[in-house]
Amino acid sequence: MVPRPRRLASGLALVLALVLTTGCGVTRGAESADMTMLIPNSPGGGYDQTGRAAVAVLEHRDITGGSFEVTNVIGAGGSVAMTRLMNAEGDERTMMTAGLGVVGSLYSFGAPHKMHDATPLAQLIEDQEGVLVPADSPYKTIDDLVAAWKADPSSIVIGGGSSPGGPDHLFPMQLAGAVGMDPRDVRYVVYDGGGPLTSALLGHKIDVGFSGVGEFEGQLSSGELRLLAVSGEERLTGDVVSEAPTLKESGIDLVFTNWRGVLAPPGISEERRAELIAMLEEMHESPEWQQALEDYGWIDEFKTGDEFTQFLREQDERVATTLKELDLL
Repeated sequence: MVPRPRRLASGLALVLALVLTTGCGVTRGAESADMTMLIPNSPGGGYDQTGRAAVAVLEHRDITGGSFEVTNVIGAGGSVAMTRLMNAEGDERTMMTAGLGVVGSLYSFGAPHKMHDATPLAQLIEDQEGVLVPADSPYKTIDDLVAAWKADPSSIVIGGGSSPGGPDHLFPMQLAGAVGMDPRDVRYVVYDGGGPLTSALLGHKIDVGFSGVGEFEGQLSSGELRLLAVSGEERLTGDVVSEAPTLKESGIDLVFTNWRGVLAPPGISEERRAELIAMLEEMHESPEWQQALEDYGWIDEFKTGDEFTQFLREQDERVATTLKELDLL
């Protein structure tokens, strides 16, 4: 049986150690790159997709006047990458993709900083979550899953690609509450991004996965995984995912969305912050970025500067409140 955590461990020492040892994936050599985009999880995950899509547009349209090194900083649900960003204080040529999962990881691993302590630049998107099972799962519909889950919560192991307090953790907890279960009875296992979560699903180490749908397009197309439901207001478009109902269509009163944005290190000048925001605004208005939104099924939710900073403070409170309710903080 997978133990249910009651308290979040203080893992700052682990985070700091991983900063020194973590591996990375790079689009080109650092020596030839003019800027760096840090990605706080493994290749193929949601942060990776968002960051690389943004970099592709920035480079294609020559918005920054140079090239990017894209580096995957893996570990501790994003806290390792966040610590690296904070340690790059004053570095005006580095950015990092971030989102709700990183907010949760900062609590999970006892980091001494919050996301708004960096330099908030822009929120780029919102993203729906999906409920995924292996193709041979006995759960054919979301109703099948909920019925079995309510009958015996301990019999179903849930996996997600984010730490407690991240979207893949918050979503099943809120779903449990919406169907009349005690969220504290959910058996949740953490995986560091979509890649490890996919392996766990295909290897039947878990029964159900909760994560961003775009990370599993290949496995859904091949028939290895099945999408039981999506978390947004409307169904996703596309041949593979359009048949999956929303939770509301299935009689469950819940809408849940994740989000992703971009930060810079603390301590950069106001002038440079304004320049970076202007670059992201130009990227956002481009037809290439609009096409990326359509291709990935992302919701266009763009905000910058002080508005984004306030949003980050609200998201921090959102996560802290939920973790306290679950006796995890």
